[in-house]
Amino acid sequence: MSNRKKIIAVFIIILFVFAAAVFAAVYFKEKPEIKGDDSMTVGKSVSFNDITEFYYTYDSSANPPEFLRYRFYVNNGSYLFYREKREGNHWPLTTDDITSSETKRLSDSEWSEFMSIIEGGKVSKRSENTESGDSGPWLYIYWKGDKSKYQEFAFESYDKRLEFERFCESLSK
Repeated sequence: MSNRKKIIAVFIIILFVFAAAVFAAVYFKEKPEIKGDDSMTVGKSVSFNDITEFYYTYDSSANPPEFLRYRFYVNNGSYLFYREKREGNHWPLTTDDITSSETKRLSDSEWSEFMSIIEGGKVSKRSENTESGDSGPWLYIYWKGDKSKYQEFAFESYDKRLEFERFCESLSK
């Protein structure tokens, strides 16, 4: 075999190895954990650093109707908490019915406490369920990688949900 053919053969082998490495890097790139129940876990497959927004909304059509929303979000590197309450004698209550609202900048420790409360919660595909007329709370989490699909949130336990509600009440004082 001539020297030129050996160089071409080595070049082809190197090119093949490089192509295989690129393919493997793309194909085996770390993906969010999706289990058989099609959910992911906050703090494991959904990184804390990827979370950009979290909504808790309670909306009841009872008489009198009730509406309460808590929102945690990141804006320009700041951690923020928003609380909104709506009151009225009709349903649905709209933004015209807002009776109190506030936005508060959170300290790093308050944001960490919020993250510890939602840690272990499950994130699943967003679904539309209009059968029950349930008042909620409706829980949504937005994160880098949610692909506008994996946004429904469920607390790890009922106790964690109660802890979250107490935490939000303490932030509202």
